[in-house]
Amino acid sequence: MTSGHTLLPNRFVLTDTARGGDPFEQLKTLSAADALILRHYELPKPDRLSLALCLREATRARKVRLLIAGDYGLASCVGADGLHLPSWMTKRGDVWSHRQKAGWIITAAAHDEPELRAASRAGADAALVSPVFPTGSHPGTQTLGVIRLARLTATARIPIYALGGVTALSLKRLRNIPKLSGWASVSAP
Repeated sequence: MTSGHTLLPNRFVLTDTARGGDPFEQLKTLSAADALILRHYELPKPDRLSLALCLREATRARKVRLLIAGDYGLASCVGADGLHLPSWMTKRGDVWSHRQKAGWIITAAAHDEPELRAASRAGADAALVSPVFPTGSHPGTQTLGVIRLARLTATARIPIYALGGVTALSLKRLRNIPKLSGWASVSAP
């Protein structure tokens, strides 16, 4: 599972305040083949800016790419490597590729085929499709499973990353999905 897109990483790791993860601890587990997506939506703007600036410095030192979720202005301000679009942003119909800076990666969240099409229309370079497996962050949510993920991946116009409940064990179940570019997680396998 590796992306054919020269800028895309093998794995995305997302920050998650609700699950108590420290983004700097998450960063320690990443290599130059990975990317970190800063979410932390609930932080006040000054605090999120401060965190993003500190993470930008730390990710550069480790040669890990940093994407900012849901805030084009913040991503531009801190010199991030890209932007992650939550599904509500792709549903609005905005096209983000014309605002893409040189070398940027734009990813988008998708949970079904209509959201995957919206991500493609929005100009995303890749989609993080979830939830593939049961996950602690969304207990009781219906999952896609391997077969539905494989179907979405087969018809997708952009590279797909599996997200949701991806562990070292479940990762083995994804290895035979043609065209799957990689995986994403909050707690890396």
